[in-house]
Amino acid sequence: MGFQSSIISAMEYSISGDARLTLDLALTLRHDGQGGVTDDLATPTGLTTWVEAHADTLPAATGLTADATTLAAVTDLRAAVRALFAQAVRPGEPSPADAARLLPVPEALERLNATAALTPTVPVLLWAPAADPVVRHESATGGEPLTAVLARAAIAFLASPDRQRLRACHAPRCVRYFLKEHPRQEWCKPSCGNRARVARHHERHKQPTLQPSAR
Repeated sequence: MGFQSSIISAMEYSISGDARLTLDLALTLRHDGQGGVTDDLATPTGLTTWVEAHADTLPAATGLTADATTLAAVTDLRAAVRALFAQAVRPGEPSPADAARLLPVPEALERLNATAALTPTVPVLLWAPAADPVVRHESATGGEPLTAVLARAAIAFLASPDRQRLRACHAPRCVRYFLKEHPRQEWCKPSCGNRARVARHHERHKQPTLQPSAR
């Protein structure tokens, strides 16, 4: 049992900071618990709250009070990211949250790249004690729009091998994208797996029973 557990543990995947931030942006569109979809970025206050919750990965945005212009820029970027998520999970189906209104891929790519280019960056070498050196790209001018940071994280994630682990969860009522954390993962979380299994069970037992023909 211990040997099997060690194999499973070794097969589990980690999630990069860029992947986590990009996924969290996409997941601001989520199931509302009542059969519909809710948007955590429906108002500037919602965006301010979301940025505060990501202060560790968005230090340049610390203290941001979002306005309508910033909100529109971020939700426009999110639309591009979700369109590219839908492209990444093909031939699987995209999240049903916005499957009927996805941006065309060329438009999504143009929007993402243009947003990332809003601020010029320079490579900075970081080398913490007892760790490998890493390169981080920082603003060459000292300040940068929130959208540029988010766009560069999305580009880094979508161009990385992590993209191949991206899936849309199709459990009943779920509209989430997720990254597989182990090879056999089918659902974004255990509760979705439970709902999917229950739905399959009910579907099997809904099949009409064939009656013997009268002779």
